[in-house]
Amino acid sequence: MKHSRFIALPVAGAALCALLLAGCHRTQAPVEGKAALTVSLVSARSTPWAERLTASGSVAAWQESIVGAEIGGLKLEEVLVNVGDSVRQGQLLARFSEDTTRADLAQTEAAVAEAEANLAVARDQAARARRLDGTGTVSHEDLLQYEANEKTTAAKLASAQAQLAAQRLRLRYTQVLAPDDGLISSRTATVGAVLSSGAELFRLIRQSRLEWRAEVPADQLPRLAAGQPVSLRPAGQPAVTGRVRQVSPVVDAGTLTGTIYVDLPASGPLRAGMFVAGEIQFSDTPALHVPESTLVYRDGYQYVMQVDAGRRVHQLKVTTGRRQGDEVEITAGLSAGIELVASGGSFLNEGDTVRVAATPPAAAETAAGGNRS
Repeated sequence: MKHSRFIALPVAGAALCALLLAGCHRTQAPVEGKAALTVSLVSARSTPWAERLTASGSVAAWQESIVGAEIGGLKLEEVLVNVGDSVRQGQLLARFSEDTTRADLAQTEAAVAEAEANLAVARDQAARARRLDGTGTVSHEDLLQYEANEKTTAAKLASAQAQLAAQRLRLRYTQVLAPDDGLISSRTATVGAVLSSGAELFRLIRQSRLEWRAEVPADQLPRLAAGQPVSLRPAGQPAVTGRVRQVSPVVDAGTLTGTIYVDLPASGPLRAGMFVAGEIQFSDTPALHVPESTLVYRDGYQYVMQVDAGRRVHQLKVTTGRRQGDEVEITAGLSAGIELVASGGSFLNEGDTVRVAATPPAAAETAAGGNRS
């Protein structure tokens, strides 16, 4: 009996060891990780995008004329236009008092008539002296004096005629005329004021033409040329389309920008002095893009969350470029066709396991249609 008891003990110990080993094997078996989040997937895709350059600048007059007083010391008697009026070339804008100028003109006309009469007498005397020269009736010295008197009176007549022309011009200058077609942008003329010559009366936007002057980075200037379309976006107003007229030939050394001049349509919501943003459109170029919701911002960088075949998440650092609606261009760090977490990526980390939500049939058809487009 003692012998059989000793035989049973080793058998029981072996069974116990077998159970312990089996338990160890069970604890080392792999266990599938729990999904951190249920997500939808999108793929990066490449489509042609219209390339645009965004700039901002001021709206200004194409050319502005200053209309001033061409004579001084006269009272401004009448002002016929105001700010905002459209005028035609040669149109009467204002009128100075003519009384003093007309009196001076009459006095000068009388001086001319007197000079003409004196010249007629001097010419007759000189002619008679020349006929009598050599007969002994008129000395040579008298002849020279008559001829000198003739030239002097002729010079006095010419001077009087010049003064008459000046007085007529002065009378004409009492009427202030528009130098060109355009729009009155400023008025400083006041009825009753006595102004000096050259004093500003009005400012005129020539041809009513406006232009947009925008600052563009120097490295973009070679891509710009006359005729390129530009879309301006005034606040609260419909977009306005203009065209590049001229590109500045110089670059500001301080800001490293150059100016472009864009012709604007004659009618529209834009006014001189407004500051607006605009886009200059270039030809279409391929763009690899993803929805903006896929981007995750961490430590000052941008990432997207890739989901591999095993439904594990991998964090990819990317560089972004242009934007078009809710889509963002990826310029580095990503390839087309890679499946990404559509939204909620900020809640995930490298190596997390996710559950992929089933795509509803309607959404699948919409996505397929978007890919085809």
